[in-house]
This record gives sequence, C-alpha cells and structure tokens, in this order.
Amino acid sequence: MSRATETLPSDYFAGIYASDTDPWQFTTSTYERDKYAATLACLPRPRYRAAFEPACAIGVFTRALSERCDRLLASDLIPAAVEAARARNADQPTVEIRQGAVPANWPEGLFDLIVLSEFLYFLDPRDLAEVVRRVGGAIEPGGDLVLVHWIGETDYPQSGDQAAESFIAQAASFAGLMHQDRTDKYRLDVLRAGASR
Repeated sequence: MSRATETLPSDYFAGIYASDTDPWQFTTSTYERDKYAATLACLPRPRYRAAFEPACAIGVFTRALSERCDRLLASDLIPAAVEAARARNADQPTVEIRQGAVPANWPEGLFDLIVLSEFLYFLDPRDLAEVVRRVGGAIEPGGDLVLVHWIGETDYPQSGDQAAESFIAQAASFAGLMHQDRTDKYRLDVLRAGASR
C-alpha cells in the first residue's frame, strides 16, 4: 500500500463527512468505546485545569474528557464535525469547540493537558514537526501529553507507530515518556513536560 506523501487536505475529510455524519462510528464502535475508556484511565491526574483536544471530530470523546477538566478547548478542521461536536457538548459550559486546522490554527494559551488522538498520522513530517513545536510552547511545565493512534495498515503519510515515535523523539527536549500501552489495534503514549525547559 503506497502512502500519501503530504498532509491530507481538508477536502479529503470533508468528503468523508459529506457521505456519513459519523464516518468512524465514534458513537457505536466497540473499538472507540474501549479506546476512550483506556485513554481516560491512563490520564495521570484526576483533574486538569485547562485541556486542548485538536481534531476532536464530532465530540464524543470531548464530552467524556470534559468530566475531568475545569476547561476544555477542542477543535476540528471540518465545519460539519464542529457543528456536531458543539451540539453534543451544548450542555457543557466548560467546553469550547472551534473550527481550525492544526498546526496552522493552534490556539493561544497554556494547557496542563493536550490530547493528540488519531490524527498525527494524517500529517507529513514537516507539519508533524510544527505540531511538536506548538505543543512545546503550549504545554505547562508538569503538564501531560497523551498520544493515541491506530496501528493498523493505512495509506496516510505516516503509520501510527511512525507518527507516535517521531513525536516522542522530537518532543524529548521538553517532555519525557511516562507510560506506554499497546493493544492489537492502537497504542497509547503518555508524556510529561519537564519542570524547566
């Protein structure tokens, strides 16, 4: 299977959402349900002050994560996904959903939790390096980073393992690996930002 060589364009995802409002079965998939539970279970702290979840899709995990956060900012590239995420989290006053691409539309501010779930492999190496740089400037000292990625075959610019390992290596100057977990379908990596950078 040949891989895409550049970051997947917005048209790719817009086309997917045009034909299915829940294209990855976020609301019904056993894989997604189990992955969400494992992601929440791996969080080192019971609660976070301010979290960021880019590529939130239709906001299913966003809603679950919001229970652990005083404030949660989530974003997605596709307007239809943003609308669905806003509707799903409309009764959650601590959740804000924005439309925007990552890394181009990275938000201002500092976060003590950043969750990068199932999207780093959509990025080419240059854009992944820019995400690492943005994360480095946005994570508070002592803050946590969570990477979650499917490890099956894809034609994305990078595999789940390649994307995660590349992120971890490039983030070594500001964050160290705390925990890793791997199933036959996905990997979970938890990093913590250093106290001094």
